Amino acid sequence: MLLLAALVIAAADMTDTSGLPEREPAAVGMSSARLSTIDRVVQRGIDAGGYPGAAVVVGRKGYSVLSRGFGALDWSGRARVSSRESLYDLASLTKVVATTTAIMVLFDAGKVDLDAPVSRYLPDFSGGRRDQVTVRHLLTHRAGLPAGRELWRIAKTPAAARAAVLASPIQCTPGSCYEYSDLGADLLGFVAEAASGQSLDAFLERSVFTKLGMTDTHFRPDAMSSVRTAPTEIAPPRGYPLRGEVHDENAYALGGVAGHAGLFSTAEDLSVFAQMLLDGGVYNGVRVVSDSAVALFTKRAAGHRALGWDTCDGGAGCGQYMSERAFGHTGFTGTSLWIDPDRQMFVILLTNRVHAARARRPSQVIADVRNDLADAAVLAVMDDPTGVLAMPVNFRADLAQDWNRPLRSSRASSAASRRRAAAAKRASAKRAAAKKSAAKKSAAKKSSAKKASASKASASAKKKSSAKKPVVKKSAKNTR
Repeated sequence: MLLLAALVIAAADMTDTSGLPEREPAAVGMSSARLSTIDRVVQRGIDAGGYPGAAVVVGRKGYSVLSRGFGALDWSGRARVSSRESLYDLASLTKVVATTTAIMVLFDAGKVDLDAPVSRYLPDFSGGRRDQVTVRHLLTHRAGLPAGRELWRIAKTPAAARAAVLASPIQCTPGSCYEYSDLGADLLGFVAEAASGQSLDAFLERSVFTKLGMTDTHFRPDAMSSVRTAPTEIAPPRGYPLRGEVHDENAYALGGVAGHAGLFSTAEDLSVFAQMLLDGGVYNGVRVVSDSAVALFTKRAAGHRALGWDTCDGGAGCGQYMSERAFGHTGFTGTSLWIDPDRQMFVILLTNRVHAARARRPSQVIADVRNDLADAAVLAVMDDPTGVLAMPVNFRADLAQDWNRPLRSSRASSAASRRRAAAAKRASAKRAAAKKSAAKKSAAKKSSAKKASASKASASAKKKSSAKKPVVKKSAKNTR
């Protein structure tokens, strides 16, 4: 009886995890017909073999107007995608949903100074030009760090991987050059841990995810969640298929919790996070970060980068119609999150395009789908004070330029490919034989010339020897 009572109390304390409340598009000034373009765009990416499935959420003015799963978690087609239930490896969305947000919370608390040297928080990251690197430099990818290091090759333990990150070289004067760097994000994660006194995952769980009711957002999801987790690579360097284990090798080397990758979530969990930022750092009356911190971190700070976030000038999948104040990020596994404060909307796309993609150029497929998704969502807005934008006849996904056909080619094309390969092999063998024959002839010619030279030299030597012999004359007898 006591156990039942405890379960009832626990259930009452749990925050609703079903994402944002839903509304018809027309209720928030959007066109259902235009919004339906998203179905075609996302499905074309599946049909082209770019990814087996996708979860999409579009929200506006505090409501979800489209929350849908497309396709399946893998190519077997057995488990369908759900925008509410399906977990995806977020890859570099970790940089903004987790690491940047942790820095925002600590900045609000006065525990992190953006212009302080990183060495203040990480004494092991010091010496030479490292002393010039600030937290702001890390957030804008202007610390002079390389893009990454192969931690998974050079480190056998998470501690060794951490030491390798701290020992990363500074390649230019901090602040003077731009290089998108996973190492910088990892250092930000270390800064958050040092400033909070907790591990990155524990700090985020307490300070962000639990407050927002994001119960499906974690590093290292438990084994029970694997059945609803989209798998990533089938044959990675680790030697076994990945499902519920971070895809990024360096994040794995760091123990599965890293500043640059490692977070898993659902599309509907992320919709709550996006709405929190649109509402100035608060959701359902619970404040996570200050509105001033949201404004500071999401505006352009250096080039096309905001603090942690990217902007549409970076050309990273936000299409061509989002406002100048839009900010977002993408992830290597095929994920993206874009937020447009001017239109009070966001667009979320989660895929596992690294899972045995059947398109020859899956990166081009996902790039086009990301852009089309953002465009279709913005074009569905009908109450924009700047006017309703004209709908294009074709989207990128309709043209499918440079996508190529799926790898499952027809018999005719396979036969033609085999014929071309055989012809190339014969031509190569013919060239090799001709080269060998020419080499033999050349060798024979050289040998003949050498023999002739030797014979001539021998004859000349004999002639000289004969010329040098003295002539002996017979003396006449004395006849006296």
